[in-house]
Amino acid sequence: MLREFKEFIARGNVMDLAVGVIVGAAFTAIVNSLVTNLINPLLGIFVGSIDFSNLVLTVGKAHFRYGAFINSVINFLIIAFVVFLLVKFLNRLLPKPAEEPAEDAPSNEEKYLKEIVTLLKQDQSK
Repeated sequence: MLREFKEFIARGNVMDLAVGVIVGAAFTAIVNSLVTNLINPLLGIFVGSIDFSNLVLTVGKAHFRYGAFINSVINFLIIAFVVFLLVKFLNRLLPKPAEEPAEDAPSNEEKYLKEIVTLLKQDQSK
């Protein structure tokens, strides 16, 4: 069982996933810092302070803090847009992969074989 677990961990896909999660977590920290420390203050200059966290709906003893949810949605949209811009920028910087050569036109032999197959199918349908 230990050997099977070792083989599972050593697979390329698992290692790639682990690296992706670690890099993704680090990238998330960078993007969150960018949004919190640069983008939100910049937006605050033009729009004013946007803070819905004080919006609360109280029903009996339950408090529904829908303002905090609205703040989270706004932050998500800002972060998603910033990530979109970063990916678009990186795609311009990185070289594009070489395109695969188009398939060659079929040879005369292949054309004749296709014609023969078509004729055989027509004969069988009669």
